[in-house]
Amino acid sequence: NRIIMSEEFKEIINNGNTFKGDSITIGGAMLNGVAIPDAHVKVPLKTLNRHGLIAGATGTGKTKTLQVIAEQMSLKGIPTLLMDIKGDLSGLAATGVENDFIKNRHSQINLPYEPQAMPVELMSINKGDGVHLKSTISEFGPVLLGRILELNDTQGSILSMVFVYCDRNQLPLIDIKDLRKVLQFFINEGKKEIDAEFGQVSSASVNTILRKLLELEQQGAEKFFGELSFDPQDLCRLDEKGRGYINVLRLMDVQSTPKLFSTFMLSLLVEIYQTFPEVGDLEKPKLCIFIDEAHLVFSEASKTLLDQIEVIIKLIRSKGVGIFFCTQNPIDVPDAILSQLGLKVQHAL
Repeated sequence: NRIIMSEEFKEIINNGNTFKGDSITIGGAMLNGVAIPDAHVKVPLKTLNRHGLIAGATGTGKTKTLQVIAEQMSLKGIPTLLMDIKGDLSGLAATGVENDFIKNRHSQINLPYEPQAMPVELMSINKGDGVHLKSTISEFGPVLLGRILELNDTQGSILSMVFVYCDRNQLPLIDIKDLRKVLQFFINEGKKEIDAEFGQVSSASVNTILRKLLELEQQGAEKFFGELSFDPQDLCRLDEKGRGYINVLRLMDVQSTPKLFSTFMLSLLVEIYQTFPEVGDLEKPKLCIFIDEAHLVFSEASKTLLDQIEVIIKLIRSKGVGIFFCTQNPIDVPDAILSQLGLKVQHAL
């Protein structure tokens, strides 16, 4: 009876995991606590840009699942960006080590295992090893910057005046120092000129913007704003073997720099949405973004970032981009975002 049940179970699993297009394998199905050989659980590449969730209590293997999916994507020529909150994802660059546990697990599900190093690019937005991602104040723009600084309408209009003035006078806004100098010019030596051109500018409002800039600067934004600006297309590289690059963004200090992370996330998502062409339903996504320990991100995120992520999640699929959240409990993710996630991998809760 057990053999008959196993064969029926295997047939059901295989029928449910047979697709027209290509797919990745994320594991083997189990029946009554026993792994069944050749009953592999797969995800079609065509659905990977419909976003996803990896959830489970601490220590249940969420990060390992994230690594397996990222590796499988890489082998299928899909680049990824991993937000590394804990600092344990860069090991993907090293060749794995076989041991008895791994050999036994793979023999049980009859899935070959070949240790290999993945093509990995380390990145940073503040400090640490890797390529430092930057963006200029000009490219960030007054609207996004105003949202990050949580400016009111009056303060936001002053910030917009700064960008208009600099654009008319061909003054580059590269970093926070540039922006601060122009704001100080507005209420000091340039006050008469500005009042005549734009109307009276409140010194109190300008000083409020300066204080909020200082708060952002103290979280490391002076290292993020500058040249040369990052190009999201660089995240979509393949190596000489056709494997997608796994871009690991090191964010171990995200809890102490929530505004800096919000700034980067807004910049990245908006830049991807604005620059990537509409592609419709591709056979596989152009890029997948994984946010590990997402509960830390959402607990620290401003309402502006949450609203922006919600909008982007709904729209970015047509750009060929998938976004995956890895967290301890599904309720860590806001309902409006949770409802948009097509793939869910749930570990023990």
